[in-house]
Amino acid sequence: MTDSPNLPHYALFINGEWCAGSAGQRLLSQNPATGEPWASFDCASMDDVQRAVSGARAALQGEWGALTPTARGKLIYKLADLIQANAQQLGEIETTDSGKLAAETTAQTGYVADYYRYFASLADKLEGATLPIDKPDMHVFTLREPIGVVVAVVPWNAQMFLTATKLGPALAAGCTVVLKASEVAPCAMLEFGRLIEQAGFPKGVVSIVTGDAPNCAIPLTKHPDVDRIAFTGGPETARHVVRNSAENFAVTSLELGGKSPLIVFDDADLDSAANGLIAGNFGASGQSCVACTRGIIQREMMAPLIERIREKAQHIVVGDPLQASTHVGPLCTLAQVELIEATLDKAQAQGATIHFGGQRPADMDSTHYFQPTLVECPDMSIETLKVEMFGPVMSLVPFDTEAEAIAMANDTVYGLGSGLFTANLARAHRVSKQIRAGICYVNTYRAISPIAPFGGYNQSGYGREAGVEALLDYTRTKTTWINISDQPMANPFVMR
Repeated sequence: MTDSPNLPHYALFINGEWCAGSAGQRLLSQNPATGEPWASFDCASMDDVQRAVSGARAALQGEWGALTPTARGKLIYKLADLIQANAQQLGEIETTDSGKLAAETTAQTGYVADYYRYFASLADKLEGATLPIDKPDMHVFTLREPIGVVVAVVPWNAQMFLTATKLGPALAAGCTVVLKASEVAPCAMLEFGRLIEQAGFPKGVVSIVTGDAPNCAIPLTKHPDVDRIAFTGGPETARHVVRNSAENFAVTSLELGGKSPLIVFDDADLDSAANGLIAGNFGASGQSCVACTRGIIQREMMAPLIERIREKAQHIVVGDPLQASTHVGPLCTLAQVELIEATLDKAQAQGATIHFGGQRPADMDSTHYFQPTLVECPDMSIETLKVEMFGPVMSLVPFDTEAEAIAMANDTVYGLGSGLFTANLARAHRVSKQIRAGICYVNTYRAISPIAPFGGYNQSGYGREAGVEALLDYTRTKTTWINISDQPMANPFVMR
C-alpha cells in the first residue's frame, strides 16, 4: 500500500497504547459513496495478537480484576456519556467508511449509549445464592465470576451497536476484551478506542485490532488464553471460528445472517404492512442481518400491497449517505452489488417479476449504489428468496392459508428475525409461537432495545445479545463448600 499524507490514519489500540502493526502491514479504507480511498489503517500481526491477549489476561488478574463491581459500573457509565457526546463524529466516520446513512449511524450510536448504561446498572447485580444443601454440616453457596478474556469479532455493518452488545455485558461481568474489527471499514471502531482511553479503563481491559484471517482472526480465536468468543458475521466464517474454538474450548456465541420472513395477512393495515416491509428491506440500505427479505403475503393482499409499496418507494432518495435527505446510500462493497445483480438475473429466469429497481442508478459517481428493488415471486423456489444479498431488495411471495404461511416462513436454514401483520390478536399469538426464529415482530419491524435479547435459531447462530441473559453468558458459576462442623473431616474410607 502507498500511504498518502492527506488521508487520516488509524493505528491499533493495544493495552492502552496506540501502535503500528508490528509487521508493518497497512490497508486503505474505501469510501463507498465515492469509490475512492479515504483513510488508512494498521493491521495486526500474530505478535500484536499475543500482546493484546496477554495484556487482557494481565488486566484481569491485576487492576481491573481488583475493582469492585460498582467501580466497574461507574467506568461503563462514563463510557456511555462519552459515546453520546461523540455520536455525531463516530457516526460520520462510520458512514464515510461503510456507506451507511449518517442519519442512521449517528442516531444508532447515540442510542448505543443506553446499552452501556443498561449493563453498567447490572454490574453490581450479579448475585450468587445460598443452597439448601442436603448435608447438615455443610454451608454451600454460589458466586458469579467473570468468564475471563473475551474475543469479540464485529463486522463492518452496525459496528457501534454490535460492539455494545458484546462489550457492554462483558465489561459489566468483569471480563477483559479484545475487539476484532473487520478489515472492511474498521475506522469507527478504531476511533472508538479513544473513548475507551478517555473513560479511564485500566490498560489491557479493552484492546482494538483489525487484520486478515491468518495474522489476526485465526490466532485470536485459537489463542489458549481466550475464554470466550462472541462472533457476528456469516455462517461460513462462523464454521471456522467454531473449529478454532476447539483449540482452546472457548465458550462461543454466534450471531449470524438470516432470510427473515414477514407474513402479511388479509386483515392487516395496508399502510402499516407496507411501512414494515420498506423498513425491513430498504432501511440501512438492506444491509441488516435481521432484514425481512422474504415477504409472505396473503394472495388477495398482493396487488394492493405492491401498489402501496410502489407509491411510497417513489419518494425514496438514493444518494450521498452524509446528506440528511438521503434514504438509501451505497452498499459497503462492490461484491454485494455484483451478488445482487447475479441473483436477480437468476430470479427473472425462474419466472420472477421486477416491479421497480433492479439495477444500479445511472447518475451516481460510485458503482456501489443499487436501486431499491421489488421482486414478485410466483413460489418459494425463486433465488431471491434463498440468498442473503445484503442490499435493498424486497421479495414477495403469495400464500393462501395460515398453515401454508407458517410452513413457508419456516422453510429456511436460518432463524434470526421474523414478523407478521394482522389485526387478529389470537392469530398473532398463534402464528408467532409457531415461527422458528429468535425474534418475532408483530405489526412492527426492526426494533431493538438493550432490555430485549437478540439472537437466532439454526444457522442464524446461538447465544443471545442484550438483556440480562447476555450478561450471565459472560460469567461462570463457582460453587463453594464450607464444612461448618466442629468435628474433623471424616475418614474417607469409612462409609456411613
